[in-house]
Amino acid sequence: MRRIALTLEYDGTHFAGFQRQAKGERTVQGVLEAALAEIPGAHPRVVAAGRTDAGVHALAMVVHYDTEDAIPPEKIPAALNTRLPGDVRVLRARVAPPSFHARKSAHWRAYRYRILLRKTPSALLRHRVLWHPGPLELEAMRQGLSYLVGRHDFRAFATREKRDTERVLYLARLRLRGQEAWLEFVGSGFLRGQVRAMVGSLLEVGAGKKPPEWIAELLAGLPRAEGGPTAPPQGLYFLAAGYRPWPAVGEP
Repeated sequence: MRRIALTLEYDGTHFAGFQRQAKGERTVQGVLEAALAEIPGAHPRVVAAGRTDAGVHALAMVVHYDTEDAIPPEKIPAALNTRLPGDVRVLRARVAPPSFHARKSAHWRAYRYRILLRKTPSALLRHRVLWHPGPLELEAMRQGLSYLVGRHDFRAFATREKRDTERVLYLARLRLRGQEAWLEFVGSGFLRGQVRAMVGSLLEVGAGKKPPEWIAELLAGLPRAEGGPTAPPQGLYFLAAGYRPWPAVGEP
């Protein structure tokens, strides 16, 4: 028996999220496990480093599965990609130690949210970015981001979360790339809906509706209802999972 770790890229536009759904909706896990079921010896149950929502994309999602096949790891991507739909691709495969767990072994996870800053929406990027036609106060957003770094109770940014809401955010930054603003986050883990709720709140700050200090007030323990709206899914990307403590060489 071998444990295989895969790195996936996928377009979340036509998926109901990563995780398999009770009503049989199309999911990344579902199509990947269906492809693995066609390989003799593979045990088609995959575990992911994170669970993306419907419409959310991934540039490098790590998953693992177990198998009794003897396919060389360098040939696994091609073997699976011929069986996968075009909106999911296996980028890399490697043999992992038996103790490796895509979710439990991860020390950190990274996300990016893309915001298109121009007067007209994009026909080509409508499923890839959030379009924001008006100006944003970027320095105010950067100040708001600074409050998020560290260990906090993120309950004001959690949706239907039953777990403990304390998490550690190692990095929260804003970068400009052409006509886009990228909000990037690296943390020990993220609550359900946390990244999109943080983005929605930061957009309230950027639009001048709230001062940057409002982010600190939310972290003081206010409930989710006191936070900003949840940003739509199409601008969000799972960037990476790290299996060494942060900070890491080659950080996203």
